[in-house]
Amino acid sequence: MNALNKNSLTDAYQRQINYLRVSVTDQCNLSCCYCAPFRPGHGGTPLPPKDRLMSFDEMLRLVKIGVDLGISKVRLTGGEPLCRRGVTRFIEKLSRIPGIKDIGLTTNGILLESMARELRDAGLNRINVSLDTLGTARFKQITGKDAWHRVWDGIMAALALGFSPVKINTVVMKGVNDDEVVDMARLSLLYPLHVRFIEYMPIGPDPRTIRGYFISGTELKNRVGQLGKLIPMVRAPFDGPARRFKIQGAPGEVGFISSMSDHFCSRCNRMRLTATGALRPCLLADDEVELVRRLREGCSDSRLRELFFKALSMKQGAHGLDFEGHGLKTKMVQIGG
Repeated sequence: MNALNKNSLTDAYQRQINYLRVSVTDQCNLSCCYCAPFRPGHGGTPLPPKDRLMSFDEMLRLVKIGVDLGISKVRLTGGEPLCRRGVTRFIEKLSRIPGIKDIGLTTNGILLESMARELRDAGLNRINVSLDTLGTARFKQITGKDAWHRVWDGIMAALALGFSPVKINTVVMKGVNDDEVVDMARLSLLYPLHVRFIEYMPIGPDPRTIRGYFISGTELKNRVGQLGKLIPMVRAPFDGPARRFKIQGAPGEVGFISSMSDHFCSRCNRMRLTATGALRPCLLADDEVELVRRLREGCSDSRLRELFFKALSMKQGAHGLDFEGHGLKTKMVQIGG
């Protein structure tokens, strides 16, 4: 294994980290069964006191340090990022940081229609919307809220305003929504949407209890292939982990994120900053470096820079999750999707 490069965020496996995902809140206005299982029968994780959340100014300071080390893409996540007051002003300030070339946001879409215009004006480039079903009753079953039409109206508003791409993220769960895979993919034939199918991941206290929900990316791809020939797409500079395809004749795309069956760790280019001020080198590991206390104790930028490299040194060559007992203890809502 090689040593870290201390002039840029290049890890011991020679992966260059240029993408920072920033969770602006761990509050959410939905309670999806795989992300924030707070509903009765799903267990629950208490949310931290609000004063433990970083301020936007604290986030901006850390992002600027990351940019100095080579970060050029930032994505805002949550919880639900649009729930946090002042998020559009935060995006405006992010867009003025020299070196940031792309700003994206992942949202559940509940507030998107009402905020899409101001998000666009603030400098947001691209939007990912989480949507696991095309059925209103099933949407309520998965998320705990009867709000499918609000999400769909938000997606249409984003398309009308020229966001590109507008992606739909669908977590596929066997016996829950896998019967809709072809219908979800068909959206790419009707609209210039990028529909991405995400493998169910073992996030929770005992992954053995949820392995029955898993469907591999290969199986999902075979199902989508019923709609026509899948043409591979050339990777673009700011692409994420999805294997991208276009169904012949479609204005949109489909993609497959196979975190469990086909690891893409060898080309990982990201780190994550949680809403409570911890830097995580990997989504699928519980390792983190706490920053917020040091920030509030007057830590210098040079010391914070060192802590970025400390987190980077924890980044493994591949994640170790499986459905046999090695799951992620932290809930997804606490670290951002």
